[in-house]
Amino acid sequence: MPQHDLIVIGAGPGGYVAAIRAAQLGKNVACIEQEPLLGGTCLRVGCIPSKAMLESSHLYEQVAGGLEKQGIRTTGVKLDLPEMLRNKERVVQSLGGGVDALFKKNKITRYFGHGRIDGPGRVVVQGKDGTEELTAPHILIATGSKPATLPGIELDGDRVGSSTEALAYDQVPPHLVVIGAGYIGLEMGTVWRRLGAKVTILEYLDRILPGMDSDLARDAKKLFEKQGLTFQLGCKVTGVKLNRKTCDVEIEGADSIRCDKVLVAVGRKPNTEDLGLDSVNVETDQRGFIAVNGHYQTGEPTVYAIGDVIGGAMLAHKAEEEGVACVEQMYTGYGHVNYNTIPGVVYTEPEIATVGKTEDALKEAGIPYRKGVFPFIANSRARAGGHTDGKVKILAHKETDRVLGVHIIGPHAGELIAEAATSMEFGASSEDIARCCHAHPTLAEAIKEAALAVDKRSINS
Repeated sequence: MPQHDLIVIGAGPGGYVAAIRAAQLGKNVACIEQEPLLGGTCLRVGCIPSKAMLESSHLYEQVAGGLEKQGIRTTGVKLDLPEMLRNKERVVQSLGGGVDALFKKNKITRYFGHGRIDGPGRVVVQGKDGTEELTAPHILIATGSKPATLPGIELDGDRVGSSTEALAYDQVPPHLVVIGAGYIGLEMGTVWRRLGAKVTILEYLDRILPGMDSDLARDAKKLFEKQGLTFQLGCKVTGVKLNRKTCDVEIEGADSIRCDKVLVAVGRKPNTEDLGLDSVNVETDQRGFIAVNGHYQTGEPTVYAIGDVIGGAMLAHKAEEEGVACVEQMYTGYGHVNYNTIPGVVYTEPEIATVGKTEDALKEAGIPYRKGVFPFIANSRARAGGHTDGKVKILAHKETDRVLGVHIIGPHAGELIAEAATSMEFGASSEDIARCCHAHPTLAEAIKEAALAVDKRSINS
């Protein structure tokens, strides 16, 4: 019976990072994963392949749409979708192989199969060649999540599917209906619109991007509509009827919408079934999320959980931070994640990035704040690159000037948000950011100008 110091169930971003950190701390680590490729949903059918498709479709739209303003004339451009999909797979396979190499480098034992807890300190691995029992004083659950659906809608993996299927359509659907106007729905809707599909996005709420700063969400909706996305907000989808070759999306109190493909992007649910949680004192809530304390311990002190299975922001980097913090707490006595400084990014065009409190949240909590806004149209690098849509918004406490939130819609927002997250992690004020010299000409100058604007002293606007 193999014995280890730590058994990690799941090799997604949280699990594989936790396994590596524990190995760095000198521990004998096992990691159980039922998929042949390491890296989890994020790498296989999530953030990595979607970003590959977003990048490819963006380049295609740029070239096919013409670059005459930049003095570049293109003719005869055509889409090779099979090659685009192969490129996506090459990226995925390469990165998956990289995780496998990291496991070997750090002497982590990989078990291929389904892991199920069988009492404290025991895990049974069900593989294709039978079962194997492992023991360890600590077990970490990092099994991630899977796409959720709505009552009355069954995912058939063909015409009605999740983001997994939307990453692999073998042809551009003439009309794609996306249910859900969150990160995933907008990104995948953007990919297929760029490649030629008519895209209609349905959202139950009266706004897109729930949870994001409503000011930026309004700006984003206007820009997406200019690009050709169609939105129907405040509508309740009650079902999808399959015809011989098409689908009818049924909406309460409104006409149904006929389309060729349906993407259900209404969130994700935790992978907590068949983990043997009843064999230990591990509780889940009504939605299946595992309850943990501040050290990521479950009701059974030797069993821990991180990432999507414990709820909160379902982001790969959040799971990674929790994996490191959990293992360091386990073996060094200290580990911590600052949930106020976890950024989020929507990889559309323009990108949308956020960290910290939204203006809506500050108003609701009655927290006094000042706001600094700077538009990219006034930024020289954005002008030179021809990407002037969007702005940077910095929210600082009215009395202490401490930065409470930063929200960006514009070119390379996902890269720019790192400065804001770092500043907030170190408790910076808007004055601190404003006093830092930013290279010229760069997009990052927009952050400096927004920080200056908090005190009404922006130079270039």
